[in-house]
Amino acid sequence: MSRPTGPGRSAGTGALCVLAASVLWGTTGTAATFAPRVGPLAIGAVAMGLGGLLQALVAALGIARHAPRLRERRGTVLLGAVCVAVYPLAFYTSMRLAGVAVGTVVSLGTAPLASALIERVVDGRRLTRRWTTAAALGLLGTALLCVAEATPAGDGTGRASMAATLLGVGLGLVAAATYALYSWAAHRLITRRIPSRAAMGAVFGLGGLLLLPVLLATGAPLVSSWSNAAVGTYMALVPMFTGYVLFGWGLAHVPASTATTLSLLEPAVAAVLAVLVVGERLPAAGWAGTALVIACLAVLTAAPRRRKQSEGPPGTAPGEAPPATAGLTMTPDQAAD
Repeated sequence: MSRPTGPGRSAGTGALCVLAASVLWGTTGTAATFAPRVGPLAIGAVAMGLGGLLQALVAALGIARHAPRLRERRGTVLLGAVCVAVYPLAFYTSMRLAGVAVGTVVSLGTAPLASALIERVVDGRRLTRRWTTAAALGLLGTALLCVAEATPAGDGTGRASMAATLLGVGLGLVAAATYALYSWAAHRLITRRIPSRAAMGAVFGLGGLLLLPVLLATGAPLVSSWSNAAVGTYMALVPMFTGYVLFGWGLAHVPASTATTLSLLEPAVAAVLAVLVVGERLPAAGWAGTALVIACLAVLTAAPRRRKQSEGPPGTAPGEAPPATAGLTMTPDQAAD
């Protein structure tokens, strides 16, 4: 029989899972550049569609076991599934129009604000000073990354036309809102004692079904060459399937607003890979933005550990509010089903 883990330790584990997922997600923009003839809709549909269906297949027994609870919360499941279907289409199109760094930065950089607003309005959750500080650092860092990427290249040519960039930024905002919404929906299911595997499998599996028509309509280039097929397979199996399994484990232990803030690591990873692999140039402002994003993550992940070491067991500090996940943390067997 498993023992419940302490709030501080489980929150730390959840944060590490989200960070690991963010590193995997940060590779998607670079991976997509190896299939330039595959459109963004096809990339998004194969990545999230097949990845989501695979999650549902792996979680089939858990979904069947918890079907009554999922049916009770079918509105939340449907909301999450629709957002899962819309997110990759908006995200990858945003990157194609505005560039890898700008599309990633806007999509992920504004998601914590959307997530916090959802939790504040729907759940009445109060935002902590630590989260506010971390979010400010992360947003400033992502803004610097965006400015750095939007700066014209050294040869005097712009990276993208103004109209394409503006449309890409708009689609990035749509991606941010849908990312925040499906993260909130999954977290809400998990905190209602539906194991993360079943919750994520149901939401992402249904979202994958919604993406199948898009994949059938746009996915022909994916099978036109081995390299395109390899990119599609990688996107579905590694960043989407493995990444979202890790993200689901993380959502079992941290609020959606914290998870979306931690995922600000993704644009930093994407920017570094764009420099190292794709050959893009990142000016000083971009590196400063990357440093601020890392500082944001340090604030979010290091504070609980320092409090635990200096003040004793979690929840005993005078004047310190209990962690947001107190009373909602699952045991490992509940989280993984």
